[in-house]
Amino acid sequence: QLTQLEREAGTTLLRKAGRTVRLTPEADILVATASELADTLERAEAELRASGTTVRGRVRVAVFQSAALALMPAALTTMAHQHPDVRVEMVQTEPAEALHQTWARDFDMVIAEQYPEHSAPWLPGLVRRDLTTDVIHLAVPLDCTADDLAGTVDLPWVMEPHGAASRHFAEQACRVEGFEPDVRYVTADLQAHLRLVESGNAVALIPDLMWAGHPPACRLIPLPQMPRRTVFVAQREAGLRWPASIALLAA
Repeated sequence: QLTQLEREAGTTLLRKAGRTVRLTPEADILVATASELADTLERAEAELRASGTTVRGRVRVAVFQSAALALMPAALTTMAHQHPDVRVEMVQTEPAEALHQTWARDFDMVIAEQYPEHSAPWLPGLVRRDLTTDVIHLAVPLDCTADDLAGTVDLPWVMEPHGAASRHFAEQACRVEGFEPDVRYVTADLQAHLRLVESGNAVALIPDLMWAGHPPACRLIPLPQMPRRTVFVAQREAGLRWPASIALLAA
């Protein structure tokens, strides 16, 4: 397909760079033009849909775990009752990856998270709007005697893998208190964090949305300044008027 495109364009579009290839300046022009055309088509389709009286169509949404557990079930129920002609497709994925996939048109919107002092990537053409915030608490087992972060210096921690915003936030919070956390358990599954804390095997920093519909069987200790995680939605600017997306966002 690329060879055919080069013949049609009458110019070289790819050049070798070590073991990979890179776009030539001429290819960059085609990419920019293709992006503009795709945006124009998306806006036109949104305008056509908005002119109708019934909200219908498909919405592809990427979500992170807390949103999948705490926000989406009720939203999907609302959509099923109020907009039965809308098909909502949901995929759970990591926020940073989902932002890139939404920018690349794999999804219509992404519900993502942002921790204090740790901004999520900004991508051209994506518009962000905050949905809510939730307080982050230190979660410790019921029989734990710690009353603050400093009291966990000798306790085992569970955290997300390196590179996750929550991992960076948790490590920095401990280092500000003057110690390096003993991260004995590593998992991206925050439900596993809850179980490890509730079973008495670890301590963790847990955002409040994770407790939605699940009263904590552990102690929640406030952190200094009551830090909050921001939950936001990001969409391509060209698709902001898509009626099905507007309905899901409202739900």
